[in-house]
Amino acid sequence: MARVLHTAQALVDVVVEVPSLPPRGGNVNATSDRRYAGGSVTILVAAARTGAEALHGGAHGTGPNGDLVRSALAADGVAVTDAPREDHDTGYCVVLVEPSAERSFVTAYGAERDVTAQSLAALDPQPGDLLCISGYSLFEPTRDPLLEFLDTVPEGVEVVLDPAEPFATFPREIQDRVLARTTVWTSNAAEARALTGLDSAEDTPAAIRRRIGSHAVVVVRDGPRGCLVFHHGRGTHIPAFPQTAIDTNGAGDTHTGVLLAERALGADWESAATRANAAAAIAVTRRGPESAPTRAEVDAFLA
Repeated sequence: MARVLHTAQALVDVVVEVPSLPPRGGNVNATSDRRYAGGSVTILVAAARTGAEALHGGAHGTGPNGDLVRSALAADGVAVTDAPREDHDTGYCVVLVEPSAERSFVTAYGAERDVTAQSLAALDPQPGDLLCISGYSLFEPTRDPLLEFLDTVPEGVEVVLDPAEPFATFPREIQDRVLARTTVWTSNAAEARALTGLDSAEDTPAAIRRRIGSHAVVVVRDGPRGCLVFHHGRGTHIPAFPQTAIDTNGAGDTHTGVLLAERALGADWESAATRANAAAAIAVTRRGPESAPTRAEVDAFLA
């Protein structure tokens, strides 16, 4: 069976619910706060709960944050292939969640940035595996180790790029080097528009596929409108299942994890995207990034 592998950072999300963002220099009282394991954890847990074998290849620290990350992964059977960093804890991201479910982020780096090409290679990707990389890993100091590792990935491994917001801001030569190894692009509509410069989300998948090559599969999420799946020269709109959102944190990562797990389990891209849309719809009705549903919950939702 193909596996879902992730190279990117596992962080702790400190989720703080606020009535509104404070003005610059101002103050606001939180209505709740909670710590979750987030970042790549959300994708891997979503994949594992769908039934795929999932592995984390990123670095992690010793301390309360690293302990939380490892505990969350282990709870859903996700293995780690790297050893903890003995003198450095995992970093964290402060997530400010407004009543509209809009989120704002502040990230502090930690042990998750301490990777090498050799430590990533412990994932041992094999043809058929789905290997996830993140645009956030293209910042220093993780950029060069990731690019060096990508040069060693065997043919037949699906390299899945989750570009995140920063990807479009990187120099063209960095983008091209990553896209040359990419076989699957999965992003939200804003990230797709940022790379292509196009206003219409419907036009972005074909443009991204032209950048990557005719072999690529492009998936663009567009919130309550669903997602677009483009491969083999044609695009398909996969409808969403709109819900009243209480927290959108982790919904996109849940979509990605379920999408890739369904592919690992043998589904076609359109079927995988339908189940990913359903999983994301469930996730936005739950608080925190650990909101990915199980396979049985997605089955019940679709029924």
